Amino acid sequence: MSDTSGLITPALVDLHLAPADKSEALRALAQRLVAEGRVTDLDGFLADVAAREAQAPTGMGDGIGIPHCRSPHVTRPSLAFGRSTRGVDFDAPDGRPADLIFMIAAPAGADDTHLQILAALAGRLMDPAFTGALREAESPAAVAALVNGEEVPAVAPVAAAAPEPDPAVASEAPGGGLRLVAVTSCPTGIAHTYMAAKALELAAARAGVGIRVETQGSAGTTVLAPEVIAAADAVIFAHDVEVRDRARFAGKPTVDVGVKAAVNRADDLIAQAAGLVARAGNGASAAPVTAASAQTGEHWAQRLRKYLMTGVSYMIPFVAAGGLLIALAFAIGGYRIASAPSVLGHFDWTSSHSWAAMLFQTGKTSFGFLVPILSGYIAWAIADRAALAAGIAGGAVSVAVGAGFLGGIVSGLAAGFLVLWMIRWNVPRAIKGIMPVVVIPLLSVAVVGFLMFVLVGSPIASAMNGLTDWLNGLSGSNAILLGVLLGAMMAFDMGGPLNKVAYTFAAGALTTAGTTPDAGSLKVMAAVMAAGMTPPLGMALATVVRRRLFTPEERENGKAAWVLGASFITEGAIPFAAADPLRVIPANIVGSMTAGGLVMAFGSTLRAPHGGIWVLPLIGSPFLYLLAVVAGTVVTTAVVVLLKGMRKDAAPVAPGSPVDEKALVGA
Repeated sequence: MSDTSGLITPALVDLHLAPADKSEALRALAQRLVAEGRVTDLDGFLADVAAREAQAPTGMGDGIGIPHCRSPHVTRPSLAFGRSTRGVDFDAPDGRPADLIFMIAAPAGADDTHLQILAALAGRLMDPAFTGALREAESPAAVAALVNGEEVPAVAPVAAAAPEPDPAVASEAPGGGLRLVAVTSCPTGIAHTYMAAKALELAAARAGVGIRVETQGSAGTTVLAPEVIAAADAVIFAHDVEVRDRARFAGKPTVDVGVKAAVNRADDLIAQAAGLVARAGNGASAAPVTAASAQTGEHWAQRLRKYLMTGVSYMIPFVAAGGLLIALAFAIGGYRIASAPSVLGHFDWTSSHSWAAMLFQTGKTSFGFLVPILSGYIAWAIADRAALAAGIAGGAVSVAVGAGFLGGIVSGLAAGFLVLWMIRWNVPRAIKGIMPVVVIPLLSVAVVGFLMFVLVGSPIASAMNGLTDWLNGLSGSNAILLGVLLGAMMAFDMGGPLNKVAYTFAAGALTTAGTTPDAGSLKVMAAVMAAGMTPPLGMALATVVRRRLFTPEERENGKAAWVLGASFITEGAIPFAAADPLRVIPANIVGSMTAGGLVMAFGSTLRAPHGGIWVLPLIGSPFLYLLAVVAGTVVTTAVVVLLKGMRKDAAPVAPGSPVDEKALVGA
């Protein structure tokens, strides 16, 4: 079973938890696990819990905290519970201290068990009778009985939220009434995925509506059967990442919202779905899946962000792997490793230079996938797998023509919407079978290729040549202005055409530097590298000083961004910019302009075309140079925090509005 039966005993319950802070609360609950023989090493277990807490907050909101981890010091899956009068800050999205704290401990190898426990518990926590009973329980024995399912609150069977054996939980409509299907998913696929599912089930039961929910989460997914989807009157998508295989639901009236909307206002969503069905029954056409946002009130910008976030989530591993390999290569082999010959046929097992070259070339190859993967999965988010070929091909062409990640976004959106239009074609039955494998890939790749090669590539090439000529005219007396301008160009597209113009201009200027220690061309190179380091460093710092403004995935990517920024890998900021370009890109530009202008004002120089902090000995006035980088980083952080804070803390909105639904990103 995947429920919580037998996981908790009265000895693992503390109804009078009064810690000074979160660490004391964790220690108090862990000590109970040790005393019961569930944990063998207190400090080792707490270190594993702390490592999990560092990855993402475990405060779920509504006064609930779920610290958890897998640890080799755990002997069996266990659950400790604490109830605190004053509350404990678990960094919940709503800022409310947790008065109900569940510590979940699973053995190191128990991946499935760990996720199933979390999923089942998360679902049960959506039952107000369950949490209310926990808050009113008068004895540890009563709490243990409630959690173990021996004593069940009145609203719904406790085990209904368990994701196994059937995550597509069923609730039949009385008397053959309204039938709904739903899909829930969140970025980490653990807590809010199942909380949203449970909330929808409870709301449907209150409304007398039948519903089946497919939870696309980390504890496994049982896909809704085709006949269940076919029989459904409408569908509810509650998700912060794109629904897998959403084409299955094509033609159904659709409510499409973020996962937090289902957690917070499931009754409204059930009512919206019923309203769509009623309108369709009165002659209104059923809304296709992809047009649902217009009917449910979701703003087009929110759907665009969802497409971008999907592409970013698939791109991040390539950023982290490629960037860190390149940084390691610079650390081992110095900046000249970038010009080393191919290791194919030139690899020396005993040479550190060969190993550094291998790391650099592998990392560079990984980086080559950034834009194609970003583009491909933006297209996939819009039109599912039929759009992957055109999206990936368009991204590759974007790289070839020098359009960078901005071109990749254009190609991904173009491919997605083109394929979405094509799959709606009413074609003869004889052709329908080859549409997804021949016709759609052939036509979509050709059209997107034409768009990127002919309509986008040529203007970019002309712009690059013109910018280079203009930059050459700004050298000399306009040094500080040049540094500011180059900084803006480095930050605008982070590896794209403007970035490449600025970098190529600086690198080319090195050839004219001669032997003069303070040649202007050496200052240009220093300004460009400082400006290129600032965006990822600024984003990394922002994820530390204002964690709640960033998703768990962004906070994880911020850790890698420290190393990427220090190594002059501007692409480390791309995931942040792709997810929220209207706030991140302006912040990057202001910070990089600050760094570039200060470097030119300080007169710092650089003879290396790459390397970041690894070439610090080659930098003239290194301390002033680092000061400029720090200043640019702080400015970037301040601006992005201000802009994101304005979005989060804008004038109050009515509950259920599009802004309210997206105000917090569920874990």
